[in-house]
Amino acid sequence: MMASSLDFKTHADQACRAADKFVNIYYETMDKRRRGLTKLYLDTATLVWNGNTISGHQALTEFFEMLPSSDFLINMLDCQPVHELATQGQTTVLVVTCGTVKFDGNKQRYFNQNFLLTAQVTPQNTVWKIASDCFRFQDWTS
Repeated sequence: MMASSLDFKTHADQACRAADKFVNIYYETMDKRRRGLTKLYLDTATLVWNGNTISGHQALTEFFEMLPSSDFLINMLDCQPVHELATQGQTTVLVVTCGTVKFDGNKQRYFNQNFLLTAQVTPQNTVWKIASDCFRFQDWTS
């Protein structure tokens, strides 16, 4: 029992470190270097943007290029490791963010975004890539 709880804590700490670094890189790239954004995605990744599905590297590139310039502010970050039984042994982290975004020419809006990141391990390092991304505007009625 003790070993499994220690193992979970180790995985949770790893997930939090990875999520924190990833979120900083992702939103800075989205706001300032959008052309490089697809490098953060697996070639087989899927993005669901407000209910619209975009899959594949070329489609993601075209989608991000058509978005107006942005200014994201993250208010909340949460993460957790995904159990290896659910991911066929692939080290995976669920990352949840919410905050505000202002796209050029539009009003500031609240958003919620969920990422599934997978570890791409090489002998030199571990790189986290997006396997799945789901973005939604959060509009509340007053």
